[in-house]
Amino acid sequence: MELGSLKVGSYIIIDNEPCRIVSYDHSKPGKHGSAKARISAIGVFDGSKHSMVSPVSANVDVPLIDKRSGQIISISGQSLQIMDLETFEVFETDADVDEMKDKIRQGGEVEYWKVLERIKVVRAKG
Repeated sequence: MELGSLKVGSYIIIDNEPCRIVSYDHSKPGKHGSAKARISAIGVFDGSKHSMVSPVSANVDVPLIDKRSGQIISISGQSLQIMDLETFEVFETDADVDEMKDKIRQGGEVEYWKVLERIKVVRAKG
């Protein structure tokens, strides 16, 4: 996508990390150059701040976010074993169990995102 068509809340890939844009500024074109965009974004997986300055007409990568539902089969430490409710595929992923410990339980449903072959548990359902 073109950088100029993105807005706050959109997703972008910066340094091979999918990020959500939290601030977007652009300057006017000057005498010797095109308009520039300044982006600040927070990483989906690492939670760290990433920034980027580039011409508005530059092409940037936008991640495809696959939002799915799954059922928790087992919990061991920070690792969750989840079964996808559509394909019945079973996989293991690390999650911040402490953050959602009162909502996550064995047999419960969760929403997870699959982005760039990585998985993040977003929220517990129900």
